[in-house]
Amino acid sequence: MKRDILKIDEELCNGCGKCVPNCHEGALQVIDGKVRLVSELMCDGLGACIGHCPEGAITIEKREAEPYDEVKVMEQMKNKGKNTIIAHLKHLKEHGETAYLKEGVGYLMQNRSELDFELDDVLHEVHSHGKTGFAVAAPLTVMREHNHGGGGCPGSREMIIERENKPSVNTEIAGSQLRQWPVQMHLINPNASYFKNSDLLVAADCVAYSIGGFHDRFLKGKSLVIACPKLDQGQEIYSEKLRNLIEAAMVNTITVMIMEVPCCGGLLQLVRAASSASARKVPVKLMVVGISGEILKEEWV
Repeated sequence: MKRDILKIDEELCNGCGKCVPNCHEGALQVIDGKVRLVSELMCDGLGACIGHCPEGAITIEKREAEPYDEVKVMEQMKNKGKNTIIAHLKHLKEHGETAYLKEGVGYLMQNRSELDFELDDVLHEVHSHGKTGFAVAAPLTVMREHNHGGGGCPGSREMIIERENKPSVNTEIAGSQLRQWPVQMHLINPNASYFKNSDLLVAADCVAYSIGGFHDRFLKGKSLVIACPKLDQGQEIYSEKLRNLIEAAMVNTITVMIMEVPCCGGLLQLVRAASSASARKVPVKLMVVGISGEILKEEWV
């Protein structure tokens, strides 16, 4: 199948690194003076980093892409040097891609004679690299992963969230705080009266299902639009609608609520792009929700 993926022109890249913090998947790093795509596995093709490259060195290309193959990635990456290999293997380890990590190391061991660096040094550094994963702050909560082959996006990794069977403090059925319909980004009309001068909540589809008390705690008094930056098609329409909400509806504030998974960062990028393209500026707040239902981050951006 064909999919969108990042392409970096190394002749144009000056290694400034301005694109790196704007890749939410952590797929870009500055290595040996050039920006490298250290893991195609984590590149979702959304292109959030493109507008941050002053040299125009980053583009998106659509090309045939078979199911992810670590060996093929290693074949392309081995000539980029020791540091790029280390960064890639660490990246796999950080995201729990154990099967791919083993495939990559296996390939390197089988082709040790073709490498221009000491493989043992690479393996030692990767082995000693600490594992990172999803933050779990909620008490009495255990998340167990179901690993089916070790692959796939962190956002689609299967998990069981176990909680203590404890009744809520407030046992009354909370009422809905939804002020308008429709709410899906493709369906909303930015010129509708209920958006005029409102505080706008832009929420990823999964948020309301993941966090308790969504209506009373976060939706009350706000207008709402929802979207999925990973699965929704035609997202160029979203940028235009968001810009109209800022300029025509003159919303007061925008709160962006996303999940902690990497693909969700695209929703914030859509809002930022719309804000940058608008003559009118609006305060934007980011709220990141953990998979187990806690607020991991809340800040004005």
